[in-house]
Amino acid sequence: MFEAIQSAFVALISFHHFAYMFLGIVVGLGVGILPGLGGIAGMSLLMPFIYGMDQTSALAMLVGMVAVIPTGDTFTSVLMGIPGSSASQATVLDGFPLAKKGQAARALSAAFSASLLGGVFGAVMLTGFVVVAKPLILSFTTAELFMFSLLGLSVVGVLAGESIMRGVVAAGLGLMVGAMGAAPATGESRFDLGIDYLQDGIPLVIIGLGLFAIPEIADLIRRSRPIASGSGLGDGWLQGVRDTLKNWFLVMRCSALGTFIGSIPGLGGGVVDWIAYGHAVQASKDSSEFGKGEVKGVIAPEAANNALQGGALMPTLLFGIPGSGSMAVFLGGMALLGLQPGPSMVTTDLQLTYTIAWTLAFSSIVGAAFCFFLAVPIARLTFVPFNLIAPFMIMIICFAAFQARRDLTDLLVLFAVGMVGIFLRRFGWPRPAFLIGFVLSSQAENYLYQALQFYGWEFVQRPGVLIIGALAIGSTLMALRSRVSEDGAVNLDADGKKVDKPILGGASRKERRPQIVFAVLLFVTFLYGVLSSAPLSFLGSVFPFYTSVLMVAFMGYMVMMLLNGAPGHSAHFDQEVAARARGADDGTTVWPSVGWFVFLFGMTALFGFILSITVFIMTFLMVRTSLGVSRSVIYTVLCIAFMCTLGHFLTLDFPPGLLQHYTDMPWPLK
Repeated sequence: MFEAIQSAFVALISFHHFAYMFLGIVVGLGVGILPGLGGIAGMSLLMPFIYGMDQTSALAMLVGMVAVIPTGDTFTSVLMGIPGSSASQATVLDGFPLAKKGQAARALSAAFSASLLGGVFGAVMLTGFVVVAKPLILSFTTAELFMFSLLGLSVVGVLAGESIMRGVVAAGLGLMVGAMGAAPATGESRFDLGIDYLQDGIPLVIIGLGLFAIPEIADLIRRSRPIASGSGLGDGWLQGVRDTLKNWFLVMRCSALGTFIGSIPGLGGGVVDWIAYGHAVQASKDSSEFGKGEVKGVIAPEAANNALQGGALMPTLLFGIPGSGSMAVFLGGMALLGLQPGPSMVTTDLQLTYTIAWTLAFSSIVGAAFCFFLAVPIARLTFVPFNLIAPFMIMIICFAAFQARRDLTDLLVLFAVGMVGIFLRRFGWPRPAFLIGFVLSSQAENYLYQALQFYGWEFVQRPGVLIIGALAIGSTLMALRSRVSEDGAVNLDADGKKVDKPILGGASRKERRPQIVFAVLLFVTFLYGVLSSAPLSFLGSVFPFYTSVLMVAFMGYMVMMLLNGAPGHSAHFDQEVAARARGADDGTTVWPSVGWFVFLFGMTALFGFILSITVFIMTFLMVRTSLGVSRSVIYTVLCIAFMCTLGHFLTLDFPPGLLQHYTDMPWPLK
């Protein structure tokens, strides 16, 4: 073992190794900053370049990228309210409000320092437990893994806001959408409405961008002002570092959570940040500021999603079982390099295992330092009028959506999910709860039917299942602490504080009509889920059928409360009505902003993406800004050049419009 450690250390400090690691870090930060790409796209981008490389150099480049993508994706999550990847979605909840307050640099530096510590923690755990983790991982069966999925769903109670019922229903909607497509046990089609695109379900990147990016961008375009409302960068990056050091115990706990969850194949980055965020809320004495700009809400998920990488490498290296999507591509890279995951990684190739672990730690440090250097200048983007940034961000969002299936339907589904996100945001339905349900749906169903096949319903009597179930119940009970009842007043004054006198109590049935219509549509959606899944086989219907039945009951209750609930009932919340009641309504609506998306997507359907985005950017700048013609042209040309270059290196042909099928247009106008 000593010889392996010595060989790994010599390889780590060599200039050759450091150069390739730094290349991986730079590419990883670039991929992380672009929303929606994430580790899978980034790792796939590097695959063609590792042919013919020696094992140590290639691994240095791959691990360097893996280590920093969760750090780089923090930029858009904090600055734009757009999740950089599935592992940074919880960061949006408090990072973006901090940016709006003019404390973007503080949020970024807190995230980067927490990412650094989390990444190093995960690497240390990988080094120390590379041998002893094997029996622990093998002890989990599908029954315990199903309960881990339920444990992830228990976080919904923390994210439900003032009404846990809305949180449960939002999570149920996510579970139903996640069950769309072929049943994993039988291959039966479910909820696809006869649309070919939906037979494989909706990609996660489209769900994340639709729920979070489109509603926030539409609202910022509507208000036509910078993201940040302050006049400076706040306390800056030093304050963020102090925040992380002050909450060092929270960082360690969330890093341990991230490492542990990462070591369980399948759980991965889609849920770890939510579990860490939920833990931070539950452990806080005063949770009232979470969701409004609490720095702990940034520190916890960022520590966890970076520690996740060390944990995910455990099953990947030891058993050849990818701990996450990016680890699946990493396995492909190992195969190209002639490496076989398994016992050899702790015997004959032990030096490579240690090299990987230490490269992960060193890359986390270098990547965080690089981000620290960029934090303050990039944070200044939040003080630029958003109308100048919006065209570029919309272009990037569309590009990320195209990465899903490279089909024009990607944009149409993105718009549909975005509309759902707009209404969820307006009526106070927790979008994170929807997202958690969606992420956990497929794996929960997979583990459930496998557990039923192996053990029958007796699987609920297994000791591990009982222990994890108790943890899930305890998590839910902790989430209910200090929560108002479903009938309690949940009203805010002009300063955002609760008041006894309901400010929405006088809202007429007419004012509640939008909520009622939306709730009835949700009720009908769940009823469709019951009716369409009932005729399927037992294994094909057990998960979506019982989920839909429960949601029909809950939505029936919510509709009744909307129609007849007492004044101030939590179900009556409407962001637009509340703004008018507080005197904060500026007289604008979100629909003109939505119209810009309709314009772009309609143009794309007819003329293809590149031509349409060119017209869109020019039109938007001319109508919504005062740049003038010449500067608008320069802005547009730079955006299109950037997009075409990115598409070229990712070998991406943008889907053509209907009219282009009848013409012979060369790349890049496809």
